This record gives sequence, C-alpha cells and structure tokens, in this order.
Amino acid sequence: MPSRTDSPLQVAIIGAGLGGLGAAVALRRQGHAVTVYERYDFAGEVGASLSAASNGSRFLEEWGVDVKGAKPVILKQLIMHNWSDGDVQSTYPLGDYKSKFGTDYNNFHRIDIHKELLKSAVEAPGEGPKCELKVNFKAIEVNAEEGVVRFENGAEASADIIIAADGIRSLTRNMIGITPDFEMSTSCCYRCIIGADKLRSLGLEDYISNEAIEYWGGFGINKIVMSPCSNGEVVSCYCFYPASHNNVRDDGWNISATPQQLVDTFPDLDPRMKTLMLNAEDIKMWRLYKHQPYPYWVKGKVCLLGDAAHPMMPDQSQGSCMAFEDAGALGLVFNKSFREEYGVLEGLKLYEKLRQGRATRVQEASFRARENLSERIGWSSSADRPGKLTIEEVCGYNMRDHLAELVAEVKGARV
Repeated sequence: MPSRTDSPLQVAIIGAGLGGLGAAVALRRQGHAVTVYERYDFAGEVGASLSAASNGSRFLEEWGVDVKGAKPVILKQLIMHNWSDGDVQSTYPLGDYKSKFGTDYNNFHRIDIHKELLKSAVEAPGEGPKCELKVNFKAIEVNAEEGVVRFENGAEASADIIIAADGIRSLTRNMIGITPDFEMSTSCCYRCIIGADKLRSLGLEDYISNEAIEYWGGFGINKIVMSPCSNGEVVSCYCFYPASHNNVRDDGWNISATPQQLVDTFPDLDPRMKTLMLNAEDIKMWRLYKHQPYPYWVKGKVCLLGDAAHPMMPDQSQGSCMAFEDAGALGLVFNKSFREEYGVLEGLKLYEKLRQGRATRVQEASFRARENLSERIGWSSSADRPGKLTIEEVCGYNMRDHLAELVAEVKGARV
C-alpha cells in the first residue's frame, strides 16, 4: 500500500513557464511546499497573445490569480474574413459565454499572464506557503523512484512529487523513458505584434475594437489569426504558411524575420493585412512539429505536465488551457482529503487517468484544425461530422465531476 499522509508534500517543479507556475500556484493553495527550478536566469516568457477559454480561465480565478492585472481583452466573437480582400464571410458571436461557461473568454499577452502567475506563486499573499523559485538550475538527472533531481550546477533536491513542466523539448521526459515520436509539420508560422497607436495611424483601428479572434484562410496551410491583448493596446498575429516556402530547419520559435519577409510570404493576401505586416514588430518564425501521444505521463514520483506531456498544434488555441487544466488536476488530486486516503503514487496515476484522454483528444483535434478551420472550436459543429471537438465539450468540461467518477471506479475496484 502507498504511504498516506495529511502532511504537506515537498514538490519540485522543473520549469517556470505558464504550466509550471500554474502547478506551483495550484499546489501552494493546497498547503504544499513547492520549489520551482528554472534552467535560465529568469523564465521571462516570450511570444504574442494566448487565449484562455473558460476551461483555463476558471482555474486562474480559482487560484486567485489577478486576471485583471494581466490586462486581458475579453473576446466577444470570432470573425472569418475572405483571404484576398478581407470581406467578412461569417461571424460566431460568443453571446452569453460567461453565463454559459462560468468565466469570460480572456485573451492575454503571454508576458502579462506569466507575470501574474509568477506573483501568485512566489510573491502575493494568499492561501498556502509562498513557493520558492530557483534560477540557473538545469535538471540533468531524475531518479523517479527515489524522487531525486540532480542539477548541472551540482545541486540535488529530493521531493515527494517531481513535476516535469520543461516544455516541448523536455529533457525529463527522456529521463523517465519516453522517446518522443514526432515529425516536422508541413507548416511554419510567423508571429508578430503591432501597437494600437500604430494601427490607428494606419486606419486599422477596427482590429482593436472588434474584440475578436479574426481569421483569414485556414482551409489549407495558409492562415492568419489575429487578436487584441494587453487591454487593447497590442494586436497579435499568427501567420501560418507552407514550410516549403523558406525551408526553415532551425529548431525553436524565436527566429527573427523582417516585415518584408513576412508580407512576401502572402502575396495575394488582403491589402489591409499586408499593411499591418509591413508595420509589425517583434516578428519571429516558429517551426511546427507534429507529436504523437506519449504512452504514459507518470513514472514513480514524476509526472509530465503541459507541453512536456502533450505538445500540440496551436490551432485550437488550447495549449495554455491544457497546461492550466493539468495544473488544476494536480491541485484537485492532492488536496488533503485525497492524499490521506490514497497517497502520492496512486494520486499520480489518477492524475494521468484524469488528464491523458482529454488532452490527447484536444491534441488530435488541433492537428486536424491546422488545415481545416471548420475543426476549430467555435466554427466546429458535431452536426456536420459526429465526433468533432466542440466549444461545448471543451469549455463546459467539469473536471470535478470527472474526478469523482474516477475515484468511484477506484473505490469500486478495491471492494
């Protein structure tokens, strides 16, 4: 039988990105002693916008994260434009989204929400002991059975639970015996931002005031996804294009590019969008990969979380939400009442069972949405193809009910 205790757990989290910090806050709220180890000097997030649908935003609210401090734009609709002239082809009003799903549909700049999560973990007052953040700690060895992490700087840490939140290129994943099965996608992506003042000067202020995720293309590889963030002071674009266009081989999502390179990639695009591109800032190229689901997420005292567990295409806008759900699951599983009855090892297995099927379903739907916008939640409908992932399934998900069902199964198996 696993050891059972109502004492706080010692938790080591490898990686201080959005998922790692989400797990830190969730477990802090349950009274655990959490240390986050980050391999760099500081885990400063880069990137553009990210949308947090209700299935992610509800955990931010439950954890007491200052959502308003992260300066979200509350999304009100999805808009589909004609590729060549920008005419609106269709809209999907989100309507009574908050009353239906429990929270607003928040669109953040990645840096803004990362900052607030970091505050909630290590600075802000609130339930549970403040987490500790240690930088320049690169994990080089993990003993899953003993719960020991060794670092490049010579330090060593022991923990009851080790959470590998070290991203799509996770080293910990390999240390617990998983060899990723992945291939280069046929797609690459530029991401860029542009300030509201610049948009107004260009006569493009409607891109701010629409309070929408706006799309051009998406039926095939080419697709532009645009949305406002940072209280409407920044507009962010993700611009997908065929990898064969420039044959990017470099790994990563932070490869610099010029406005002219960006606009030359889409010669027949809506002229207004081309104007935006020529005035865009912080333009980066991002090589996309297609990962197959991993056979397991847990070994001994180690569990995977976020991109380390389920790397996915960005086309469902669910990468960060799935990481927040993972973190929320750990907080629910390792509350006091559960750990008194089940213990750490059984708890981690329950976490895997709670999360793996749902995350894999979203991961697979994200692959399909890469070249078919009708697979994207909001635009998708189970009426045109049974089994499609829908906004109701994703945003209406009740993790507590799901966990209760699994716990009942565990209890039934014990009888």
